[in-house]
Amino acid sequence: MTPAGGGGPGASVDGVGGAPPRLVVRGALAIRTGPGAGSEADDGEPGGDVVVGGDGRVVSVGPAAPSDGGAAVPELDATGCVVTPGLVNAHHHLLQTAFRTLPGTRGVSMREWLALMAAAYRRASVDAELVGAAARAGLAEALLSGVTTVADHHLTWPAALGPADTVDLARAAAGAAVDLGARLVLVRGTAGDDPEAAALSADAIAVALVGDAPGGVRADGGVQVAVGPAGVHSDREETFRLLAEVAARRGLRRRTQANEQVDVVAALERYGRRPLDLLDEWGWLAPDVTVAHLCDVTSDEISRVAASGAHATHAPGCDVPMGWGIAPVARLLAAGVTVGLGTSGGGSNDAGHLLADARLGMQVSALVGRQLTARELLDAATTGSADGLGRPELGRLRPGSAADLCVWDVGGVADAGVADPVAGLLWAAPGRRPRHVVVGGRVVVRDGRLVTADEREAARGLSRRLARAVA
Repeated sequence: MTPAGGGGPGASVDGVGGAPPRLVVRGALAIRTGPGAGSEADDGEPGGDVVVGGDGRVVSVGPAAPSDGGAAVPELDATGCVVTPGLVNAHHHLLQTAFRTLPGTRGVSMREWLALMAAAYRRASVDAELVGAAARAGLAEALLSGVTTVADHHLTWPAALGPADTVDLARAAAGAAVDLGARLVLVRGTAGDDPEAAALSADAIAVALVGDAPGGVRADGGVQVAVGPAGVHSDREETFRLLAEVAARRGLRRRTQANEQVDVVAALERYGRRPLDLLDEWGWLAPDVTVAHLCDVTSDEISRVAASGAHATHAPGCDVPMGWGIAPVARLLAAGVTVGLGTSGGGSNDAGHLLADARLGMQVSALVGRQLTARELLDAATTGSADGLGRPELGRLRPGSAADLCVWDVGGVADAGVADPVAGLLWAAPGRRPRHVVVGGRVVVRDGRLVTADEREAARGLSRRLARAVA
């Protein structure tokens, strides 16, 4: 593995031992390098090649790279393809990969949904095996849909577990990411946990997974640790305070959820105030904080978030089908708030396909403001999400950036007649699989198939664990 901010998880192209060799992604139709690289319906993105150095960083982007005349350089064919940065899922609950389409969880209030999900967790008996199997399936799905980094807001920690036991759960998720070659941000979340126990657990997980690494990012860049109460609807001020102390001591990012349906109602019932009022008072509106959802926000609250430097994460694939609201992303962006994109978990979304959720976010945006463009949503799914994680090396393709990228084939019938192939990634066929995916210079998906694992075996592994829980 290579240093944080440079390469990333894994050993080499196609997993052979040694550091990632130099790689050329050859002959792209267009390369989306990051915000500012072209606007809707123009050709501002360059075509050509992406050259990756032996450290897993981008060396150059653009016109065809000449051969150096030396040893053969591994190449990926990007002819007829659009290349983008690897997508960054800023808000997921990987455990919920095991709990999709549960009976009774659709068309209900959020309060009812939370109770149904809690019952499902109890029936399944959450342990390290289940966490690892769900993470493996969810991360395999992520890579196969172009997501190279996943922030896993893990909220389910059985009360009987001591700090060492919770480390086992965290290691199971991190181990799945390492095996597959994905990047993982393990968010030690809480959902009504004992505040002191949660803080001790968060500290132990940080020590075990990242030690004293700056920013809570392991030296190889593959695993990061953060902390995050579920929200004011489930956690008390003491929980927010103690986890903030752990974050300050360990240099970790902070994440939480606010202003969904139940969150606003619960805050008004218990405190007579709105969630962002409480987060502000409790010190959880700050540049190191990312707040997910933000469906029901006032103009004054948007201004407050912007002034604080806090980041936002939009999760339309969860909030829209569940009827929990639509975040006013255009207004957040206009106020200067950095907005990322997340899928949230399988209990509400049923899928981890961030590109499809980017399309949904684009489509519903006009219901709460101006119509967002495809590039704005693509940038939210890459640069915006990465910046909210404190990872400026991710989510863009420029010299020195980590070489996390996706090669998307736009030559099929679904893209026929598309004038703008970058916008067409969202408008034309959002459920597409990338042809190739690279993480830190390592090819992890080649020709639409995982290089690092058998996707069907990942699915079977989770099915076997769930079958034992039912038996």
